[in-house]
Amino acid sequence: MSDTPTIAIVDDDEAVRTATASLVRSLGYAARTYASAQDFLRDGQGLSPDCLITDVQMPGMTGVELQERLRSEGRTLPVIVVTAFPSDGLRQRALAGGACAFLEKPFGGDVMVRSLQSVLEGGRP
Repeated sequence: MSDTPTIAIVDDDEAVRTATASLVRSLGYAARTYASAQDFLRDGQGLSPDCLITDVQMPGMTGVELQERLRSEGRTLPVIVVTAFPSDGLRQRALAGGACAFLEKPFGGDVMVRSLQSVLEGGRP
């Protein structure tokens, strides 16, 4: 069994998924990518990632809805929410739902690095 943290990345934009996964792997973490919240839920039944990075705007189920669903199922993994369409209401909903970070696209890789390191150390970015 590996002690390498696993980061689940949920984003409907393939280029964003690929870039985020590359960044995560460059930090020494394992990355699992999903094109939708539904894909994550299907695959994630037995998966317990150390952190979930999810986009908000996705077809079918938003990232915030995914976060709320996981919480309602008793799965309280750390969540980093990212969006290109931020609003105060969305930020409040995500953070009230337990998100550890709310990042507005575009953001620099250093912002994601700090957020991940903080989350994996048990804190908030």
